[in-house]
Formats: sequence, C-alpha cells, structure tokens
Amino acid sequence: MTATHTINDAREILRTHFGYPAFRPGQERAVQAVLEGRDTLVILPTGGGKSLCFQVPALMLPGLTVVISPLISLMKDQVDALTARNLPATFINSSLSGAEVSSRLARAERGEVKLLYVAPERFDVGTTAERLRAIGVSLLAVDEAHCISEWGHDFRPSYLRIRSVRERLGMPPTIALTATATGDVRTDIIKQLQLESPETIVTGFDRKNLSYSVVRTRTEADKDDALIAALKAQPGLAVVYASTRKAVERITQVLERARIPAVGYHAGLDDEHRRDVQDAFMRDNVRAIVATNAFGMGIDKPNVRLVIHHAMPGTLEAYYQEAGRAGRDGLPSVCVLLHAFSDRFTHEFFIKTAHPDRTIVERVYKEIVRAADGNGLAKLTAADISSASRGQLKEREVESALRILVQSGSVVIELASATQLFVRLLATPLRIKAELGEGFEAERDLLRAIWRVGGATCYDGITVEPNGFAPGLGGTQGIASLLDSLQDRQFVVWERSGGGLRIPDMRRPFSALRISWEQLDRRRAGDMGKLDAMQKYSYTTGCRRGFLLRYFGDPAASNSCSGCDICLGTHDSEAPAARVTPRKRRGVAGGSSRGSSRSGVRESAVDGSAEIEVSAAQPALVAALRELRTSLARAAKVPAYVIFPDRTLVEMAVRRPVSLDALSGVRGVGPTKLERYGEKILAVIRESDDTEAA
Repeated sequence: MTATHTINDAREILRTHFGYPAFRPGQERAVQAVLEGRDTLVILPTGGGKSLCFQVPALMLPGLTVVISPLISLMKDQVDALTARNLPATFINSSLSGAEVSSRLARAERGEVKLLYVAPERFDVGTTAERLRAIGVSLLAVDEAHCISEWGHDFRPSYLRIRSVRERLGMPPTIALTATATGDVRTDIIKQLQLESPETIVTGFDRKNLSYSVVRTRTEADKDDALIAALKAQPGLAVVYASTRKAVERITQVLERARIPAVGYHAGLDDEHRRDVQDAFMRDNVRAIVATNAFGMGIDKPNVRLVIHHAMPGTLEAYYQEAGRAGRDGLPSVCVLLHAFSDRFTHEFFIKTAHPDRTIVERVYKEIVRAADGNGLAKLTAADISSASRGQLKEREVESALRILVQSGSVVIELASATQLFVRLLATPLRIKAELGEGFEAERDLLRAIWRVGGATCYDGITVEPNGFAPGLGGTQGIASLLDSLQDRQFVVWERSGGGLRIPDMRRPFSALRISWEQLDRRRAGDMGKLDAMQKYSYTTGCRRGFLLRYFGDPAASNSCSGCDICLGTHDSEAPAARVTPRKRRGVAGGSSRGSSRSGVRESAVDGSAEIEVSAAQPALVAALRELRTSLARAAKVPAYVIFPDRTLVEMAVRRPVSLDALSGVRGVGPTKLERYGEKILAVIRESDDTEAA
C-alpha cells in the first residue's frame, strides 16, 4: 500500500461518501488487499456489503475500476445508488444504443468515470477491452464470481471469457466476490480467473436476522394457499420465487385475485415492461414481486421482509442466495420454502438434460456426420437435429450433447460469415421516426443505409455486406453492435449468414473421441448430490440454520438457533399463517442482546459497531420518516432505499437526534445526505416529539 493509499483514507471515504462509520467484518481486509495491489477473493453473506469492497478503493485508485456484472438490472441498481451519492459511475450493456455506449466510453477516457459496470458479453464485440486498457484499468472486479465455476449453482459460460478479458485489459489486480461458494467453487474461481496467491476472505454464512421455515404441501393449490397465508401473516415487501415464466404469470394472477398487489418479473419481458415492473417494486408501489430463479440476482433491495420459494430450488447454494435477498438492511425477515416432494422430479429432469448419457451424445454425433458435406461441414442447428429424431431427442438434450462434443474438440462450431449479414426489418418508417429519437442517430443512419440497399424488400429480409457501408458506422463489429441494439428494441431481426457444425476428422469413429465420460459422470453425480442436500434441508428435523451453515463449512453451526421453525417448535404444528411468523426477538441479530441500554442502541458482539433495538423505535415516527423518504425519492426520481435504507430510518427513530451533529452519528447519514436532507429529518422528529408531549 502506498503512502497515498492508507486504510485510514479508506475509512474516511466510507464515512464521507457512503455514510458508514466503520467497515463491516471482512470489508476492511478486502479493501486493504486491493489497495496493496493484490488479487482478492471475497465471500461475504448476502447483505454483507460486498460492493463496498471495490467501490471504496475505486475512488482512491488512479485509473478506472471495471466491474463485470451478470445482469443489466443489477448493474443499473448499483449505478443508480452511486450516482445518487454524486459518485462517478456508469454502465455499458445491450440496453444502450451504440452512440450511447461510445459516449460513455468517451467519458471514461476523459477521466469522468471511476466505476464502469460491464456485462461479460460486451467484450465479444468491438474493441471495448482495448479502449479500456488504453484508459488504464487499476482494478477488475468480478461480481457474482461463482458464475465462472461449473461446480457452482449458477454457471454462466459467458463468465469463462473473463480470464481472456483480464489478459486483454493488461492483467490488472482482480477482486472476485460472491455470497455462495463452497470450498470446491472457491478453488475453481481462483483457477479460472488465474488469481495469483489471492487474499481470501470468508466471514461466515450466518444471517442471524433471517428466520427459516418450510411448509410441506402436496398440490399447487396447497402452495397457493400457503403463499397467501404467509403474505398476510408477515408485513412488508416480499419476493416470491417461481421456477418458470409460466409459473410467474400464474402466481401473479393468484395474488391479484387475493387482492395482494403483485408484479411478475422474468426474462421474457421486453425491456420497457421489465423496467416498469422493477421500478414499481423498487419504489414500493407493490406488495410483492414474483420472479424466476434465474432473475433473482436482479432484485437488489434492502428492505425485503419476506422471501417465499413457491418451488424448491435445485441446490442449497441457490436457496441460500435467493433467500438472502431478505433483510439486507439487517432487520428481522422471514424465508419460507413451500415444498412438495414432486419438486424433485423437475430438477432431476434438468440434471439429466444437462448431462446426457453416452447414447444421446453418440446419436447427435452420428446425425452431424450423416449431414456433413465433403469438408465435414453440416448446416445444422440443435433444433434441426431434434426435429430429425422425430421427438426422441429434446432440443435441450441436443444442446447439451453439442456442448460436450465441442468442448472435447470432436465438433467445431463454424462461425457465421464475418462479411455478410442477413437483416429483416420489422418496424414501419412511422415507428422508426417516432421511437428512434435523440441518442439513436447511429441506429437511424444504419437503417437508412440498409433501406438504400433493399428498399421494401427489407421487410422480407436481405443480405448486406457491412464493408460496403460508410466507415462512420464502425465496420462489421460496429454494425453488429447497432443491429443488436435495434433487435433488442424489436426494430429488426438479424443473424450472420452461413455457419454450421464441422467435424475435424470424419474418419474418427465415435468410440475414438476424446471425451472423459468419467468426468461427466462425476458432474452428474455432483449435481444429484446437491439436489439430495436441498431435499434433506426440506425434511430435516434439526435446526435449519445449523443445517445451512454445516453445508457451507461454517464453524458457527450449532444445533439450535431460536429462529427457525424447528427451533421455535412451529413446524407442521400450526396453520401456514402462524408457521411463517417469526418469534419477536430483541435486536436485529436475534436472541438476547448484549449491552442493552435505554437508548435502544447496543454494541455488536461481532465487531463492536452500534446495533439498534428495533422495539425501541416508535412505529408512528418510523412511519413518518418513511413518508418523508417516499416524497424525497419521488422528487429525486430514485428508489426509496437510495435516500435511506429502513435500518437508517429505524436508528433515527431510536436515537431521536435533535441536531445535525447528532444526526450525523446515525449509520448511513454521510455529509452529502446530511446537508441535503438533515433539516427535513429533524423537523419530522421534532413534530413527533411535540405530538407525544401533547
């Protein structure tokens, strides 16, 4: 660590820019390692403050911090929160026009951006990595790093590219962060990212403010009844996880019929609808959001009080992370799993589909051989092969078999033509004029160029050669990026011409292919083992918190927690409405409080920082502060938690500060927010004091 980058400087930035008096456990070690230029692996529980581990040093390091994040919604949330604090952050992803992407990169080149959030797929097009390297990348942060491991619960092939991206960026110091990583996954993250002797920080997996329970059911109707009962029993915002898009839509209708305001959120929504749904939830305009498991990471809100799984996830890692969306502000929250034994069958089907047996792989290989020309090229897709089997091979099975064949080098995916693109126009000229306004100049120029080539035949589809267009459109890569932008908005559909599957050696029989069937069997067995562990959690007769902690190897695991349905004695002994309501506990951590005082503030047994006694806060004052926060958020056009999280409002209601100096001591109130909102907060507190005195 250089003289200009001390941990004391980091503490000051934490206080002045983020409003926190001290780091949480693990954060300071991570920040110090980053400032020393070391590779770092951070495993903190959901809600443990992983983002601060790279956001704080990003404001201290001389160059740019690039943050790789898996979901558009997730990076938008984080950037919104940073810009609300007047911190220089932005993002680039497929939701932006080509012109807007170029504008944001230009801002980074001028030094106007310190944190740049990027989707991993963005590095596949253009010269993004090379432009960032020229700027100077001081730190690469890989969020949700478990996505890089095939042993993790949410493996994403796009994350495997990050190693090469890191090389293209000049091998900057790297920090990888996740909330869910077993020992095997941690080892794999280090290997895949090529982290050099990383500082590894694991603070534990215990979320003491969460209460866990399982409601056993037999039918979907049972689950619906239990879901409604849980929502009526537990106040506050809720996330309901469903396994499919169809289930999301059905459950949302069930809640609406029960007069519970809810919105559905899944990958099939168009960008505008998805933004509207997310904004409605983030701004507290609905009671619940029903989301697919795959989109769980996109929900990042501190004051979720209830997380309900309508179906059992396939792994405990997935369950822990999704349930962990509850109570990120540290206040008591509830996690409910609605479980039917038949949930297992769905996951067994997915596992078998993802790991096809040898006979299926052989059939796919032989179909490619049969269709190949003299050069070994077969113009086939997974859908074609499935269709040729007359339904005997599912398309997903074929895709999995192709993945195995490609990874072994037995089949090569031939990229489509780099010089010819097939484009079909969907939008009318009137719609183009109305919806492609300011900021979409490059897209409009491209559409004009395409129209000049094909005219009205563009609606049937035409083949164009990007090299024949004006250089200002950015050549093949630039045009592909613009077409992606237009396709996302449903103005065109496009694809590269050509492509297919090629067999390098047509003479090699299937039996001679270099495929490690033993390794594939181990992966299949590993996924089945994870499913077994998930189901054992559902049926355990011991402490659920202890079960979770033992699974992750946390030494804090015990046989009693006084916070789950087993330890509270409510499992299967009462109606669903009663089962999901946690026993009222003192403080945010549960159990007895150490160092309690009349002020409602106590010292944490973990790290010595101040914690609050929730029961000491007057509900009327908390409600008044929330009302003020809502009006401030609407005026600023940001989600309410960006102004202040619930935890900060509760601490204000407990401490009842009477001066700006006293208000500055509340966790989450930094100098900027003190100046901006301080007098309004004090006015609400004074009015509450006057009302109580009357």
